[in-house]
Amino acid sequence: MFLPFLTQLRDSGVPVSLREYLSFLDAMRAGLATYDIDAFYFVARTTMVKDEKHIDRFDRAFAAAFSGLESMPSEQVLEALDLPEEWLRKLAEKTLSPEEQAEIEALGGFEALIETLKKRLEEQKGRHQGGSKWVGTAGTSPFGAYGYNPEGVRIGQDGSRHQRAVKVWDKREFRNLDDTVELGTRNIKVALKRLRKWARDGATQELDLDGTIRATAHNGYLDVKTRPERRNAVKVILFFDVGGSMDPHIKVVEELFSAARTEFKHLEHFYFHNCIYDGVWRDNARRWNDQTPTYDILRTYGPDYKCIFVGDAAMSPYEIAFAGGANEYWNAEPGEVWLRRAFAQWPNLLWINPTPEQNWKFTQSTTMIREIFGPERMVPMTLEGLTRGMKLIS
Repeated sequence: MFLPFLTQLRDSGVPVSLREYLSFLDAMRAGLATYDIDAFYFVARTTMVKDEKHIDRFDRAFAAAFSGLESMPSEQVLEALDLPEEWLRKLAEKTLSPEEQAEIEALGGFEALIETLKKRLEEQKGRHQGGSKWVGTAGTSPFGAYGYNPEGVRIGQDGSRHQRAVKVWDKREFRNLDDTVELGTRNIKVALKRLRKWARDGATQELDLDGTIRATAHNGYLDVKTRPERRNAVKVILFFDVGGSMDPHIKVVEELFSAARTEFKHLEHFYFHNCIYDGVWRDNARRWNDQTPTYDILRTYGPDYKCIFVGDAAMSPYEIAFAGGANEYWNAEPGEVWLRRAFAQWPNLLWINPTPEQNWKFTQSTTMIREIFGPERMVPMTLEGLTRGMKLIS
């Protein structure tokens, strides 16, 4: 009976294997989701979703597979109601207040609720809006959505006005984890987690449960053990391109910076414009009178750092290829020389580009930078791109 659901998942871009589908069926046979739509949802999601970036696609597929009953012929709706009738009854017993249950019992109980729904589906010939009898939207009918009735059953709508329906089938909570949507701080953190490298450092401040159990069993008395707290030991140096064509990308770059500061204990950052030369800076307000020589940075931060450039790589090709090509001052050496020095110092190097990947081929400077670092070391600022980049330099 769940084969259409499997087809819907695959059509929605959720990569469900046969083994995962069989695990889902085993869980259903074991009774892990009997009469409980919430349990059914979570069992299905747990067994058939391998990556959190697919959760939103799963939610859409789930809603498409088990919602939209108002668009079916009446006989199909009646068949679909055979299973939810039990689920609704059990769910109500668990979640409704005594006052709400008494209100429903006074109107004839859930058996009357389901029977009335079936009769109205048989009588109804089209969509109805408003009123108190037909299945539709608004009004006070117990069936449909956006109306009010204390014993309502919501069918097929995307939202609910009073949140009083017995079950909402199509709630979505993970939209911003989909790797096709615009980045935000939350899903940037999801990608950056792949760069974590845990190590224990500092004073002993964390309970060592396993060590305590072993010591207690060995000594015959309670012997509490502690250990240093685990911290992310990876070291990251960030170079941000600022000004000019990067102005439209300020928001997403700020979100990337915010996420990186949260995820990495050892984080250094500097700014440059278009391409790095002999000086970079930490404070944009003091970019002309408080620069840090790039040579000092190369000598200070060793090859154990992960180096990440963030910029659109859009500039005049002269800024990369020739001395004096920079548009703000005279650069004694071409930008390419400094980029290659950076790559030699930090082999774990990545360039994150906020412009869409399909547009890179139209900018000559972008092509030049990809040739210097290697095409695989420039990734788009999407969840998929960041995930790919973090895997490359981890």
